[in-house]
Amino acid sequence: MERVTLRITGLVIGVFFRESTTETATNLGLVGYVRNTPEGEVEIVAEGPRGSLLELREWAQKGPRRARVDSVRETWQTATREFHEFTIRYR
Repeated sequence: MERVTLRITGLVIGVFFRESTTETATNLGLVGYVRNTPEGEVEIVAEGPRGSLLELREWAQKGPRRARVDSVRETWQTATREFHEFTIRYR
């Protein structure tokens, strides 16, 4: 199991990015969280099989219909297994 952290910039706040990410990640069998950052980005931290994480990254490069993604930065690590589901964080 692996862990990826994605930081997404662009028009990503107020376009249902967090909700759509939660649905996509859950459908892929991933655990972790998504949140808006104080810098106006969306941060996704997800754990699961590499193939599913790559699918989530591919989805995040486009985002939901109303989003405009300018960039996706990614960091890969070994999974910590600290998550039991995929959630939205508000801080």
